[in-house]
Amino acid sequence: MSLFRDVFISLSESRSLRRFAENSSLARKVSGRFVAGVTLSEALAVCQEENRHGRSVTLDALGENVQSEEHAEASAAVYHLMLDRIAEMGLDANVSLKLTQMGMDLGTDVAESIVRTLSEHAQTLNNFVRVDMEGSAYTQDTIGIVTRLHGAPAIGGSVGVVVQAYLFRTEADVDHLIAKGIRVRLCKGAYKEPETIAFASKSDVDANYVKLMKRLLTSGIFHGLATHDEAIIEQAKAFVAEQGIDRSSFEFQMLYGIRRDLQDSLVKQGYRVRVYVPFGEEWYPYFMRRLAERPANALFIAKNLFR
Repeated sequence: MSLFRDVFISLSESRSLRRFAENSSLARKVSGRFVAGVTLSEALAVCQEENRHGRSVTLDALGENVQSEEHAEASAAVYHLMLDRIAEMGLDANVSLKLTQMGMDLGTDVAESIVRTLSEHAQTLNNFVRVDMEGSAYTQDTIGIVTRLHGAPAIGGSVGVVVQAYLFRTEADVDHLIAKGIRVRLCKGAYKEPETIAFASKSDVDANYVKLMKRLLTSGIFHGLATHDEAIIEQAKAFVAEQGIDRSSFEFQMLYGIRRDLQDSLVKQGYRVRVYVPFGEEWYPYFMRRLAERPANALFIAKNLFR
């Protein structure tokens, strides 16, 4: 399982494969299971459909590791448009972004300035910006930027962050974020990290996820539990019932195209569900990380290719 994951993570970092895939009509068609098209219009239509099924959305214009401020500003312009279109269409949706997409590799000040403006825009529309977590090299700066933005009067609760349960440091990060009143999306983690800083076994990652999940659920802050793991979801449901926690005080978050049956089931049971809907031309790294997470995803793609 670890070898399978490592292979796909390595493939996600291949520039030559990325260039080939993102220019291949067949590859784009195959990726459509997990990516809601390449244009904003296509993604907004998917958002409408998700809302019709009782599911909220977080919308993500795919992209990362931009190499110029002009590219970073262009990425931000797409997000400003997304926020306006969500408001105009009355969608139950917010947005997610990566700091490297907003110029993090050019300097933390570049990314922080861009995301500050986006978060202020979201605040005026009563919306929300979720800052995704990337590889461990960015973790500390990501936590720092979100903490500072959250403390700004013009932003307040309109910005939150993602944390990854496979990192040893995440328990301390969760304590810090709860103390600051910052909304968190808890996920397991989708990057290849050394065993010196991350849990290596799935059982250890799962155990840490459940531990952090319980801490978040009892914090009194609205958080998102990002997982498709039914065993963990059942533990969350049991804990919520045992503690008398209102089902509307948190949400389950899942990826577009994965376990729609489970998403529908949770909605019918009265739980809040938010679907992560990505779109855009730069879909390859995201797509490969989804294959790395679950062998079933790769099997699904293989079957469709043979068809």
